[in-house]
Amino acid sequence: MLKGFHHVAIICSDYPRSKAFYTDVLGFNVLDENYRKERSSYKCDLSLDDGSQIELFSFPDAPPRPTRPEAQGLRHLAFKVDNIENAVEALKLKGVVCEPVRTDPYTQKRFTFFQDPDGLPLELYQV
Repeated sequence: MLKGFHHVAIICSDYPRSKAFYTDVLGFNVLDENYRKERSSYKCDLSLDDGSQIELFSFPDAPPRPTRPEAQGLRHLAFKVDNIENAVEALKLKGVVCEPVRTDPYTQKRFTFFQDPDGLPLELYQV
């Protein structure tokens, strides 16, 4: 029945800033970009080379994301990487701060967290 995830939708507070973060910093490609005049908002389809997609939305006056303590709902978005040190260094060179790298006690896989411009928690997970 299910074959995997097609996309994750993200609502941002500053569309140009978030679009630049996901394209220039994280390396997503713009598949399609539309301004929806009737909603005063953008919808931008972004993709990685493996087909993973993010729909980036802007809406006027969208409320900020609840934060700590963690609210119910989607907790974070994790990206697969081959080498976590290389990925952390690449982000650092672009001004992105990552938490210290940790090891998952159940899978023994290494991971770290960072944030998008709106504080959305993002994870690097070494596969």
